[in-house]
Amino acid sequence: MTPRRAKLRHIPRLLCILWSFSRTTPWLPVRRSRWVDAHLMGQIIRRGWVRLVGDAKGPVGFIARRGEVIHALYVHPRARGRGVGRALLDEAKAGRDTLQLWVLVANENARAFYAAQGFEEILSGRGMGNDENLPDILMVWQADAQSDERQAA
Repeated sequence: MTPRRAKLRHIPRLLCILWSFSRTTPWLPVRRSRWVDAHLMGQIIRRGWVRLVGDAKGPVGFIARRGEVIHALYVHPRARGRGVGRALLDEAKAGRDTLQLWVLVANENARAFYAAQGFEEILSGRGMGNDENLPDILMVWQADAQSDERQAA
């Protein structure tokens, strides 16, 4: 399961992955049209921010990252629990000292997943920086903290 760079031709499948969460989660308000999502996906793919993991049927997960900031990580429901998210995060961690992301407070599954991957909750926000205007949490991963934990074990 090796992540690779997303191409513009992947946009329809990546949007299906995104919408499999954003359009079916009852507590998550829809703030952008599908057209805006498609336009934004094209922009971040052109900038080289998007990496994906696929299977025989096509992309099953993607991460959008610029430098140390993860902007999005989504896995299609049919591929959850198979290590897709972990593979995307492991590649993002490689050669980095730190990564950070904002996660919505209500997204308990994502918070638990990131915590299991070594991210710590650092700061709470009121949602002023996210599209949904929902409370969020800054989570940070630090490479040195991971090696310290391994040495203590």
